[in-house]
Amino acid sequence: MYQLVWHLPVYSTMLAQTVRDANLIGQVQTAFNHFIQTGQVWALLIGLVIGYMIRNLTSYG
Repeated sequence: MYQLVWHLPVYSTMLAQTVRDANLIGQVQTAFNHFIQTGQVWALLIGLVIGYMIRNLTSYG
């Protein structure tokens, strides 16, 4: 396995070399704001409640 790495082409060993935006906290904040603004948070909460109710109705004991 160790010798296999040395036989790989150079371009296949270059991973994650291009970083467009290094502001990770800003990206998380933007994604969370989009999650809230599009109403997906309500779909998540409704799905959790309905899933919990179905789990309780179908469980035995």
